[in-house]
Amino acid sequence: MKRMMLPFLVLLLCAKSFAAVKPNSLFSNNMVLQRGVAVPVWGTAKDGEKVTVEFEGQKQTTVAQGGKWSVKLNPLKAGGPFKMVISGENVVTIDNVLVGEVWVCGGQSNMERQLGLRNGQKPILNWQEEAATANFPLIRQYQVARNASDTPIYEAKSKWVICDTASVKNFSAVGFFFGRALHKKLNVPIGLLFSAVGGTPAENWTTRAALENDTALLALVKAYDKSVVDFPAQLEKFKLEEKDILAKWVADTLVAAAAGKPIPKKPTIPKNPATSGACGGLYNAMINPLVPYAIKGVIWYQGEANNGRAKQYQKLFPTLIKDWRSNWKQGDFPFLFVQIAPFKGMTPEIREAQLLSLQKVNNVAMVVTTDCGDSADIHPSNKQPVGERLSLAARALAYQEKIIYSGPLYKSYAVKDNAVTISFDHVSKGLVAKDGDLKGFTISADGKKFVPAKAIIKGNTVVVTGDGIAAPKAVRYGWASVPDVNLFNSDNLPASPFRTDVPE
Repeated sequence: MKRMMLPFLVLLLCAKSFAAVKPNSLFSNNMVLQRGVAVPVWGTAKDGEKVTVEFEGQKQTTVAQGGKWSVKLNPLKAGGPFKMVISGENVVTIDNVLVGEVWVCGGQSNMERQLGLRNGQKPILNWQEEAATANFPLIRQYQVARNASDTPIYEAKSKWVICDTASVKNFSAVGFFFGRALHKKLNVPIGLLFSAVGGTPAENWTTRAALENDTALLALVKAYDKSVVDFPAQLEKFKLEEKDILAKWVADTLVAAAAGKPIPKKPTIPKNPATSGACGGLYNAMINPLVPYAIKGVIWYQGEANNGRAKQYQKLFPTLIKDWRSNWKQGDFPFLFVQIAPFKGMTPEIREAQLLSLQKVNNVAMVVTTDCGDSADIHPSNKQPVGERLSLAARALAYQEKIIYSGPLYKSYAVKDNAVTISFDHVSKGLVAKDGDLKGFTISADGKKFVPAKAIIKGNTVVVTGDGIAAPKAVRYGWASVPDVNLFNSDNLPASPFRTDVPE
């Protein structure tokens, strides 16, 4: 009899487990919900199971279909801590829930970089002092683990972490500085959905469908598909030739060492492109699990990995923004991004591609970082101004504060005799040459050869001239990998590099 009962009990336990109502891990202890909008809540349960979500006097009920359920809470007011109860055949209680402002923190390594120490990178400027005072129980972070998938994933399996002097070391540094500045100004809870991976191009964070639907970007998908098909043969070839390949590397290393030249990189086994996150793979695994969590907007720091394809980035980056907004179905939420900082390996064209995005997409803002880069380090350690400038943009675009949130942005130019007059947006109460005469301007008589120029501030404009140039054709500012520039507005925000000549 006992032997007959055992299988029955196992089946009963399995059935109970399968039937259990389970919210997505986004809805867990210490979470922050977005105020002022309808708030989706979702999870899994047995087909046909009645699921009820109770929160702050609201009670929303639905029936699970296809193993999934979803309800929407009516707009909430900031505050907390609250409790959420989700019930079906079982009951799930979620404690210490706050309602405030929720932002996605996305991009590559300069967003991924945590406040604490990281092997191979310089310490974040003043990180120990910043961490020592980081007791902010109303700021929380939900970090999505690094992952990639060719198909959409719907669960990140992470948790919310409360900001304190210990946990903040694993917060995104830019995200923390942004969230702290916003929290202090708005005096409401802040939730940070942190999803970033170093060294990743923008196409990895854009859905395959969005890339396929644009003829200018379809080549990215075709190249990826070809790499997947070619991979098995490449792998087999490497395995067959590995001994000879490594022997050649050893010989080349000895020659380089004897000549005092850099040691060549050791050859490694080819990696399966299907696991790289290319062409939407990072979106599938690291952004899709967040959709459609109610958010206020996105802060984004990326572009270095697209540096060699700046012209394509002019199309790709706006496509990414529109793709996210389309999938989230929460309107054209603010998308605030960081212009690439000065570094010896970054071209001025990638900064230009980011600047041009301001003209192509609405409700976006760009943070300029010409004054907080590092010519020898792609990961500049001065992250505090980046986060704080992003918070200024958020206050202006998301919260409609009448503040200056951007440095001067090139608007137009006019040529008269031997001088070019440059006009700007976002001049605030005036333009400023910081620490001396204006620098970083070049001028050209033919649009090809540029020489150093003399630039002076005149009202809200800059007048540029060049020795021996009687009929100037074009002016550029900060047009270098590491621009040496000092044009600011009266709010101490730097001007973006630009060129008046039309890019080819």
